[in-house]
Amino acid sequence: MPSPLLWRAVSSAARSLTVAQILLFLPLTLSTLSTPAFSFLSLCHAVHAFIHGTLVLLWGSPNLTVLQLPIHPFLLLLCFNVFSANVNPWILTASRWWAYTLSLWGPFFFLLEGLSSLIVAQRLGQMGKRLIEQADSEVYQFTLLVAAAVTYVLSAYWCVIAYPAAASSPLSSTFLGVALTALVFLTLIGFVLKKTNIIESSAISLFIAYNLWLCGVDQNQAYFPETASSYVPLIGNLKPHFDVLQNFVTNTLPKPLLITLVYRLSILQYASRILPTIGTDNWESDNGTEEDRPTSTLIRILLNYRQLLFVNVYSHLLLLDQSSAVWWRWANVFFTLVLWGVELVVSSDDDVVKDWKVE
Repeated sequence: MPSPLLWRAVSSAARSLTVAQILLFLPLTLSTLSTPAFSFLSLCHAVHAFIHGTLVLLWGSPNLTVLQLPIHPFLLLLCFNVFSANVNPWILTASRWWAYTLSLWGPFFFLLEGLSSLIVAQRLGQMGKRLIEQADSEVYQFTLLVAAAVTYVLSAYWCVIAYPAAASSPLSSTFLGVALTALVFLTLIGFVLKKTNIIESSAISLFIAYNLWLCGVDQNQAYFPETASSYVPLIGNLKPHFDVLQNFVTNTLPKPLLITLVYRLSILQYASRILPTIGTDNWESDNGTEEDRPTSTLIRILLNYRQLLFVNVYSHLLLLDQSSAVWWRWANVFFTLVLWGVELVVSSDDDVVKDWKVE
């Protein structure tokens, strides 16, 4: 029997390899075959992720993490062979419907990004506060103050350079002004009520600036020209395929979309690690065990299907239409600000607030 430490390392490596396969295989299919082939592979990955999450939920064996490794290369080979000749009309229909379904889920993915960003920002604020309280050192306090100040400056500079493009219409300029005004007022309200700190506030300001910049990205540029390459077998021709992928990533894939891919996938990953710990301390102090929390079961179920969410979010981003996404970004900004405002009002008073939070 392998030691628990060794098995934990193997499981961690298997999860990392699974993520790497998904990150690589989907754009490889999109760049070397066609959009229908990409949608078909995305659908196959989603079905596999749903089955995998269900087995983990019912069985709970860590062996499933390792056993799923060969599935993704098999699905890639299946996709290349299916689209090597005349494709079955049923497969093309399923691909089109899956792409349409992903577009319908787009607003949910945007709002999920905002919610995850707020969770991460609040956790950063809590970590900074605990670091100050435990270390009781002015060095940490000064360092965090400087880091927050730099974040504020970067956010303001980002908003300034993004303003001409983001405020391209009267409605967009109104949205921008309202968003920045709401951010300032919510920050001041949080400081007065002593329910936020400069770390949390600066992180949210950076998130707002990031979305304002994306709202000003050229909405008319074509992300993915609809061109399908002639079929070349995958086995034995890996280098040409990867050359096409490299050209796709470096030249065809827009840099704002690359940044969006990295940010959304990273923020969802960090939020998924934070969710199981929300409310743990208060519940344990009152009831004794974390497993008995009413929300623990629901969070465990959701986390079992995070691979499915990861596949869907990644596929949606690769097919994202910026012209239709810009308004959902504005909705994401206001959704996050409203959610933050509600949290500031309804959260309980913090009796261990330090002066460094508001000075």
